[in-house]
Amino acid sequence: MDRLVIAGRTFSSRLIIGTGKYPSHQVMQQAHEASGADMATVAVRRVNISDRTKESLLDYIDTAKIFLLPNTAGCYSADEAVRTARLGREAGLSNWVKLEVIGDEATLFPDNEGLLEATRILVKEGFVVLPYTSDDLVVCRKLVDAGAAAVMPLGAPIGSGLGIQNPNNIRIIREFITSVPVIVDAGVGTASDAALAMELGADGVLMNTAIAGAGNPAAMAEAMNYAVRAGRLAYTSGRITRKAYATASSPADGLIGR
Repeated sequence: MDRLVIAGRTFSSRLIIGTGKYPSHQVMQQAHEASGADMATVAVRRVNISDRTKESLLDYIDTAKIFLLPNTAGCYSADEAVRTARLGREAGLSNWVKLEVIGDEATLFPDNEGLLEATRILVKEGFVVLPYTSDDLVVCRKLVDAGAAAVMPLGAPIGSGLGIQNPNNIRIIREFITSVPVIVDAGVGTASDAALAMELGADGVLMNTAIAGAGNPAAMAEAMNYAVRAGRLAYTSGRITRKAYATASSPADGLIGR
């Protein structure tokens, strides 16, 4: 079976899901089950990790089936992101981190300079770093050189649901970044967006709002499960070449009367 491998760890699903914005923890749990995902992001700064006697969203995640990927959501500097990643590791969440260093409050676009700085620091400290970045090949290359275990270019602004805004950028990143997985992160709105990301060659798709904000999160999670699998299968199957003119499905050679 075609599986996703990051930093030597194998995942059965290429869909990575979030844990925020759900109507309730129970709804989140149902969506996780329907998604088939075996990795979920958890915002370190939004989880009660100091007092485990109180209810937490972690109580609704089956960690025997789902690998926790702490993230540094809400961090606006390299120093802040590094401190948050360290906090997550010290609390026993993981030495993996989805690294976010936000550069603009309105668009939530990444601060790529700060992202590179934080990546270098965390990699030296033994973290497995998966940075959320812009769909810029040059930046992605620099992140790989800094030791990132994957690169996670955005499809569109976080939570926008706009879908893949620059398909060619994702295609180019996939073509030139071959040593680590390329995971499209942010902007997916519906199943066709996820399928397109995979058809462009992405190794995986990370999403939260598209599922959590849906009218029926569990049903949307199931749709995303199918979409990611279908898109990957289509990509590995090799699509036909685009042509300007029609090509008959049935060859004319051998037809009676011709």
